[in-house]
Amino acid sequence: MAEPDPARQAATGLPLPGSVALVLQGGGALGAYQVGVFEALDAARIEIDWVAGISIGAINAALIAGNRCERRLERLHAFWNKITEALPAIALFNGDFGREALHEGAAALVATFGVPGFFRPRLIPPAFAPAGAMGALSVYDSTPLRETLDALIDWDLLNDGPMRFSVGAVEVESGNFRYFDNRTDRIDARHVMASGALPPGLPPVEIDGKLWWDGGLVSNTPLSHIVDNQSGDMLVFQVDLFAASSEPPRTIFDVMAREKEIRFSSRTRQISDQLIRSRRDQQLIGRLLDKLPPEMADDPDVVALRERARSSSLSLVQLIYRANRWEGGSRDYEFSQRTMRDHIAAGRAAIAETMSRSELLARNIYDGRTAAFDLTR
Repeated sequence: MAEPDPARQAATGLPLPGSVALVLQGGGALGAYQVGVFEALDAARIEIDWVAGISIGAINAALIAGNRCERRLERLHAFWNKITEALPAIALFNGDFGREALHEGAAALVATFGVPGFFRPRLIPPAFAPAGAMGALSVYDSTPLRETLDALIDWDLLNDGPMRFSVGAVEVESGNFRYFDNRTDRIDARHVMASGALPPGLPPVEIDGKLWWDGGLVSNTPLSHIVDNQSGDMLVFQVDLFAASSEPPRTIFDVMAREKEIRFSSRTRQISDQLIRSRRDQQLIGRLLDKLPPEMADDPDVVALRERARSSSLSLVQLIYRANRWEGGSRDYEFSQRTMRDHIAAGRAAIAETMSRSELLARNIYDGRTAAFDLTR
């Protein structure tokens, strides 16, 4: 295990290993929470080396990787202000009942009229469009998103800059999942839009003759791509927009909300647990191989095991958005400014709470161990 670099120490004193990654899950309007997380990480001087996303996480990731340090927050806020401008922050009600009414009303407006700079309803409903035409494949047209991304992202910087960038999408015909990565692919707006093309709302995106849908259909977190390609000790901040555990539902709106939480969080939780177990097993194998006598070093089985074993550590920090009582099943498409600001504030608070209890994380990094942390409970 390599010692943390003192020059990369966070403002809070948290030691940083050789690589720091930010993993951004999908979740539509809840993605504003990720803005607050990044804002607080930036304030804490935690430099990100690799950012990966799915769906709305892919958009936030591109806004981070596709802008210079001093402009990242400005561009993130510009995007979120633009897509919420049609529903301004009017504080009519503050209690749970009133907020829920506003919340559901705002979501209904989005479903009816779309989101500025993101998607708009089709003039001809898909049921009446010619079979095989793009207009027949989705309820909304996502052309405005491409224009927004091109205006806010420097694609040359995203592709050639120092930060690694990855987004996941699903090929429609084969059902195969893959990552588009700026170390192997030339990224543009299509790859980001493909990662967030959730059917039947948004249309598939054509890339090199193939159609692609939202990566969240297979996996709502790109953590596996980062861990599989990890080189050296790594600290990962994984931002989950749906909580795995919650209170039992009391209303039909609670049922719809809980169903989405379970559907989108279960796969993330399973992948995270499997990767942590696998990395611990690899470290154990590496320590065992180091104890073998020198004459066994060239044994084919030992050589094969050593290629699979990894001695590098993984510290995984889970940052999970836990919804307010007034947020129901439409929380992922309620794009109002008031709710957006609440989500950003929650993201900032999650990092503040994590840093206030970071001694456990710091000890894990110094000891070179592999572990997962949720310090916001």
